Amino acid sequence: MADRKLSLSNLSPAQPRQDRKRVGRGLGSGKGRYSGRGLKGQKSRAGSHKMRAGFEGGQMPMYMRLPKQRGSTSKDAMPVGPFRTFTQGVNVRDLETRFDAGADVTPEALKKLGLIRNLRTDVKILGYGDLSKKLNVTAHRFSATAREKIESAGGTVVALREEPAPTRSRKRRKIAAKKRAAGIVPPSPDDNEPEPDAAPEADAEAEAPEQEAQ
Repeated sequence: MADRKLSLSNLSPAQPRQDRKRVGRGLGSGKGRYSGRGLKGQKSRAGSHKMRAGFEGGQMPMYMRLPKQRGSTSKDAMPVGPFRTFTQGVNVRDLETRFDAGADVTPEALKKLGLIRNLRTDVKILGYGDLSKKLNVTAHRFSATAREKIESAGGTVVALREEPAPTRSRKRRKIAAKKRAAGIVPPSPDDNEPEPDAAPEADAEAEAPEQEAQ
């Protein structure tokens, strides 16, 4: 074959051809009569193989019969579900080994040294390890331990995002709402403070009607 010139008359497939399945060509073909679809039923009709994934013929599908876990799509379950938040963590031990004393630590500097992957995701400084160098650290978030270690070493901390205020769980909020509805509200520290004396102007206005009456 290598010596022969390639032309349309001597072309041959690289592998043997496989005949397509021809249905409805008589009982002798092996795929006649019902064409391999069997007797009646949904799957014997035209268009029956275009059903969406998970369709079970109209009965309650499996993904609806199974019990669901609570909180996977709840805001109280953060960072689970669609409200998930992502941060890139960098420990203070990495700052100790990769930066000199007095250096400015920024997300760009962390990216240049390969400590983070990209600048699109927030950076959070974590407190694992020891830090003895004075560094000026700028990041989106800081853990309490990391903030304490950086400031104790003489460095500064600049948070690009405000730390979220701690929120109570849904159960605690419900209990507090029931107490407010029942009138059982714990006293606040402001309730124990004495009321300030009335202003002298108010006293003068109160004495004026009494003098007129006399």
